[in-house]
Amino acid sequence: MNTFDMETVKDYTGRPGFTGKFVHGEGFTLARWEIKKGSELSFHNHPHEQTTLLLSGKLEIGNGDEKTVLTPGQGITFAGGEGHGGVALEDCLLIDVFCPAREDFKILMG
Repeated sequence: MNTFDMETVKDYTGRPGFTGKFVHGEGFTLARWEIKKGSELSFHNHPHEQTTLLLSGKLEIGNGDEKTVLTPGQGITFAGGEGHGGVALEDCLLIDVFCPAREDFKILMG
């Protein structure tokens, strides 16, 4: 069993408009993102399955063929390798869960 406090997890601020915090397990990464209104997540893909849950704000997100606007309590999933991107229509707080764990995020945070 491992406990954590998101308030003490180190911030990642390497992308303008985004502040992230990452917690890693053996087979997953949990990310908490604060995203400023107007910030864009450029279209990208990665081999990890991703589930996003919007906690506050409004987020337009999609896979290139389809897009949707998430409001608090709504979520979306992307298969590993599925391209996706979006824009924060309001200041947002969201949780992403990635499987398997994001080794690249572990390296980013040292």
